[in-house]
Amino acid sequence: MLRLWFSIANGKVIEMEFKEQKGIFQQIADRICDRILQGELKAGDKLESVRELAVTIGVNQNTIMRTYSELLRDGILSNQRGIGFFVAPEARDIILAKRRNEFFNNDLPHIARQARLLGISAEEIIGKLKLKNENY
Repeated sequence: MLRLWFSIANGKVIEMEFKEQKGIFQQIADRICDRILQGELKAGDKLESVRELAVTIGVNQNTIMRTYSELLRDGILSNQRGIGFFVAPEARDIILAKRRNEFFNNDLPHIARQARLLGISAEEIIGKLKLKNENY
């Protein structure tokens, strides 16, 4: 089951599409990490309060608290008691390292297996990747 939420947060439209394969708190964490990687959130930026974000995307405040707690534990957020949650100085590097590791350990082996089954050479994949990168 998919739920699609369009909301305004800090003057920006946030699109959340919840999927059953992953917990909602993790999907929200992934979206926050995406915003950091895309430069929408930078080191030192204050995040929406737990209550604000919960209302904005239509989830329970406990879900947002769990999201922020996980990101805090991973070193992606910092917390100033009574003030709020902030993007940690090293957040981008932590996210990049984690995502690269997931890609090389999870995604790439699957891609390589599929390429072998389909008879696609490494050179063909590299060529397609170069074309895709030119379009971004």
